[in-house]
Amino acid sequence: MTAISVSHLSKRFGSTQALSDIDLSIQAGEMVCLIGASGSGKSTLIRHIAGLETGDGAESRVSIFNTPTQAGGRILPGMRARRRDVSILFQQFNLVTRLSVLTNVLIGKLGGIPRWRGTFGLFNAAEREVAKSALARVGIDQVFRQRASTLSGGQQQRAAIARTLVQKSRILIADEPIASLDPASARRVMDILAEINRTDGITVLVSLHQVEYARRYFPRTVAMRDGRIVFDGPSSALTNAFLSELYGAASEELVLPEAPVAPTEHRPGPVPHKRLGAFEPA
Repeated sequence: MTAISVSHLSKRFGSTQALSDIDLSIQAGEMVCLIGASGSGKSTLIRHIAGLETGDGAESRVSIFNTPTQAGGRILPGMRARRRDVSILFQQFNLVTRLSVLTNVLIGKLGGIPRWRGTFGLFNAAEREVAKSALARVGIDQVFRQRASTLSGGQQQRAAIARTLVQKSRILIADEPIASLDPASARRVMDILAEINRTDGITVLVSLHQVEYARRYFPRTVAMRDGRIVFDGPSSALTNAFLSELYGAASEELVLPEAPVAPTEHRPGPVPHKRLGAFEPA
């Protein structure tokens, strides 16, 4: 089944063409990385998939699990029906810092309980146990009573992941989730996302700046440049030389200087992308 489908999606902000005729399809259970230099359109594309922005033009269309969620520049009723299927992680964690870690995780339950209970924060014992189990799964169950403001950045991002587990969404979208983390915390967060994808079959789409994490964790990478998709294929093809062909000098922004590419078996060279004139592996 197709989890995410984007067709003919374009978006302009003033004089800036943020997205240009994007076509993208992601199957249920895939783990896909979205890379690109600053201003390439990654975050804008993610916001459209999540239903936070609408595209331009009559042909623009986004569907979630084969249900159209936006078309022709307007959000469709299908987005409301699919909202519980999609959870989003942001770079800033989006926790309520004055509340406890456990309460922040329980917020993921709000779409599945009566509104009056959510308004007053009335969660039952079974729901609290589910939240504690989610915190245990991401390795921070010991801090469930603490205020969210007392956690490190890596712990806050793990709490945000636990909240998505409680939500029971079928798609997890993360926009630069490790950009503000130290390398050890970043690896821990990526390990958790990979485990969730592998164990639960949740579709995972993550935008990243650092291509090394794409090579290490993702079977498939979609690369963007100037609002267009310029590569869609196996992450193993993203050698430093290939990135230099795709991005020129901007490729330096994507490659960690301490993370050279390990030697690999010989691969055929890149060939022009039929539609965009960019490159993809043979």
